[in-house]
Amino acid sequence: MDKNKMLSNPQETIKVIQENGFTFHKKYGQNFLIDSHVIDKIISVADLDKNSRVLEIGPGIGTLTQYLAEAAGEVVAVEIDDKLIPILSKTLAEYDNVKVIHGDILKQDTEKIFGGAPFKIVANLPYYITTPIIMNLLESGVPAESITVMIQKEVAERMQASPGSKDYGALSLAVQYYSEPYLAANVPPNCFMPRPNVGSAVINLKRLETPPVSVKDPEQMFKLIRGAFNQRRKTLANAVGNYDGVAFSRENVEAALVALGLDTRVRGEALTLEQFAALSDELDNQK
Repeated sequence: MDKNKMLSNPQETIKVIQENGFTFHKKYGQNFLIDSHVIDKIISVADLDKNSRVLEIGPGIGTLTQYLAEAAGEVVAVEIDDKLIPILSKTLAEYDNVKVIHGDILKQDTEKIFGGAPFKIVANLPYYITTPIIMNLLESGVPAESITVMIQKEVAERMQASPGSKDYGALSLAVQYYSEPYLAANVPPNCFMPRPNVGSAVINLKRLETPPVSVKDPEQMFKLIRGAFNQRRKTLANAVGNYDGVAFSRENVEAALVALGLDTRVRGEALTLEQFAALSDELDNQK
């Protein structure tokens, strides 16, 4: 693999863009990677070999895709921008282990892409839709062994945050219920074309075979969590009591907190995932 001829070389990216008259679309959040060291890090963290099946979301002009094709056995890339499909047919022409699908990842039946076989997700995600994509993949139960993605640094920090920190919230708890997050690298804006206005990070989410906590009604627990962080400056009992997404009053929540030996003035940011599970179960017991 001659990296000077790969799309990670900024001159090659510029050449492809100019030759094809491509213009960036803000609505798709397009920022192409132009740093081979960052791409090598992504490939390393994703832990790929020739037995790996990889789903890539938003391949752009195929920069990361080229490296995935070299490292993995089979790659399926889903691209929403129809202007990029003919470009990808050229930049990936020499790789017979890559299939490009034109479509919206949120509308794809991802479980059927590899016929139900396990796969890994690797992507430089558009930042405007990062959270919906990741949560859709985690919650849908598709056989994804891991998700290795480039996302906004601030979002990556929230995903791996611990109780009591300013970044800890509903996203932290949801991601950590389904996976083990590992922030692998921070990436500055100059590694992209065009440069984004925010810092980026590579995060790896290793899918957990079973959730780290046992809870009778996971859906109810996550409604409680959303309520607790909906007004994070309020006490948990007040925040949940004011939240339309659950049927529990402030008094219900306070009684459950007392039963668990917790302070009724506690805020949601102080509770662990295990404590939210216990709170949800206790509220069930009090019905």
